Amino acid sequence: MADYKLLIPFIKRWEGGFVNDPHDQGGATNMGVTIGTYRKFYGHHKTVDDLKAMTEAEWSYIFKSGYWDRWRADEIKSQPLANAVVDWLWHSGVHGIKIPQRLVGVPADGIVGLSTIAAVNRMDARVLFDAIHDARIKFVEDIVKEKPSQEKFLKGWKNRINNLVVYSSKFNS
Repeated sequence: MADYKLLIPFIKRWEGGFVNDPHDQGGATNMGVTIGTYRKFYGHHKTVDDLKAMTEAEWSYIFKSGYWDRWRADEIKSQPLANAVVDWLWHSGVHGIKIPQRLVGVPADGIVGLSTIAAVNRMDARVLFDAIHDARIKFVEDIVKEKPSQEKFLKGWKNRINNLVVYSSKFNS
């Protein structure tokens, strides 16, 4: 079964420190955690300064409970698949659940239940990993088509997605 600790180095490699790019739809972000996500976990009264001072423990709690556990990734047999779906959820929200659900042929409700996990584990891990990769590339390209202001992020998004292939190749699928 997959282990969340094996994905953390990848996530942290791609998520730097604090940024507040006016073109980033997520707003103020620290280590990949947006101000909206931070407030969801720690209260709507939290400020951007609180986000800047986010602790490692706070980050870890958000990652594990809000993303890894939301995907029930401990139940995924393939580490590369767990990496792919959790990173997509982390990076793009519920799309990182719904689109993989469509790929495995279950209702795309954004809730990972037993049928989603069973479908993921039933499929050939490499075939599904590649399909998720391709769907994710299309997803970010579609974002730019719909919102050209996001073009400045496209190369970085694609680099991240493609680097996940390299990173995940060291795990047995």
